[in-house]
Amino acid sequence: MPCRIPPLAITAATVTTALGRGREAQLRALRERRSGLRANDFTRSPLPCAVGRVAGIEDVTLPPELRDLDSRNHRLAWLGLHGDGFIDAARAAVARHGAARVALLAATSTASIGATEAAYSELAGDRFPASLAAPELHTLHSLGLLLERVIGARGPCMSQSTACSSSAKIFAQGERLLRLGLADAVVLAGVDSLCGSVLFGFNALELVAPQPCRPFDAQRNGISIGEAAGFVLLERDGPPGAPHLLGHGESSDAHHMSTPHPQGLGARLAIEAALARAGLAAADIDYINLHGTATAKNDEVEAAVIAALFPPTTRASSTKGWTGHTLGAAGIVEAVLCLLALEHGCVPGTLNTTTPAAACGPQLALANETRTLRTALSNSFGFGGNNCALVFGRGQA
Repeated sequence: MPCRIPPLAITAATVTTALGRGREAQLRALRERRSGLRANDFTRSPLPCAVGRVAGIEDVTLPPELRDLDSRNHRLAWLGLHGDGFIDAARAAVARHGAARVALLAATSTASIGATEAAYSELAGDRFPASLAAPELHTLHSLGLLLERVIGARGPCMSQSTACSSSAKIFAQGERLLRLGLADAVVLAGVDSLCGSVLFGFNALELVAPQPCRPFDAQRNGISIGEAAGFVLLERDGPPGAPHLLGHGESSDAHHMSTPHPQGLGARLAIEAALARAGLAAADIDYINLHGTATAKNDEVEAAVIAALFPPTTRASSTKGWTGHTLGAAGIVEAVLCLLALEHGCVPGTLNTTTPAAACGPQLALANETRTLRTALSNSFGFGGNNCALVFGRGQA
């Protein structure tokens, strides 16, 4: 088992989803049990499903110096950066530590592939139109390149793309950079936006539900895809009351491209490693934000693992009925939702779910609950058995 690690302070955090911009918008929607999912109005070709679409992206104009990287994904990133004063906090970290000592870790599943789709649809002969011609725009690292220019960080800059676990794994990467002395602060960014490739691709896999998703419900029949931008600033120390990253665990069971190990081997290994690094037992976890995609096998396996590992008093839920599955941004989105739960003592229920599947244990919360929470676990399980679990602790004043 891994050794315990020193806790790391989360000195700034924000998230923008279909629920709105910033932490307060997320909290308000959770308390009101108001979903951000709506009937698909994104694709030109008919695709009956629900999507978690962020309002206002089409109205965003990037500054002139960033226009060569203009895309839906980068407009969403720009919106997200300005939530909760995050851009100012990140730039202040650069000023405080020095640009070379601030790392930037970007996570995404599709990056700016929507811009690539548009470029191919607007070919002039065999060339992309001038507005979509920048080679950097069509790379998986385009988000990282944009954020370097915006924030001014000059430390290690890397992109992570491991499907649904992408922006959970950057917490683990960031912890290692800080522990090894390679950086003094780490900006974590997870951004994924709606595009045709994702919506029609998941539909081709028969994984998209025609109605808003129902995680862990006995009648669940697929995911609802959303888009989101989340940002977190990690440092060794923070102000009194700052929440902390306590532990992380990663695994890759490589059982199947899109189906988890039937006994949840990879999920269990990731959770156990995260608990070990946090120095906690399963009984010490108060709330679990489940991966909970509302697909048949993923929910069945995760439910069985949670029921076996955690006591009945642990509360657990999936928040994808609110935001949709935001793919490469899901890990950081749900991490910030865990921070909100810890701060406000709010356990969000599992929206749209009425009859829990047989594999679910008593841990699954359907309705919202108010209780004191000290620790939270967040699960993110990606394609190919690529898994990550994170443990967070409430800040102490």
